[in-house]
Amino acid sequence: MPSVLIHIANEDPVLGEIEQLPAANDTIILVKNPRRRDGKDLIYLLANVTQVIWPMTRVSFIELLPGDDEEELVSFIRE
Repeated sequence: MPSVLIHIANEDPVLGEIEQLPAANDTIILVKNPRRRDGKDLIYLLANVTQVIWPMTRVSFIELLPGDDEEELVSFIRE
């Protein structure tokens, strides 16, 4: 499950996980384990909420965060 940082119009960014990236014709995005960047609960959600559906019209853009299973890029260093 990729971790994403979702930038919602007029709100602080939301960190969470999604099953798959939204397609161009999707109208909603389902976010699991929504939280603030620092890991704290979102103040406008109840404490026991585990999934949220946002309309894509509210989403400005989505950042994909590197996961543990992704390879680390190795670059050559000249000494």
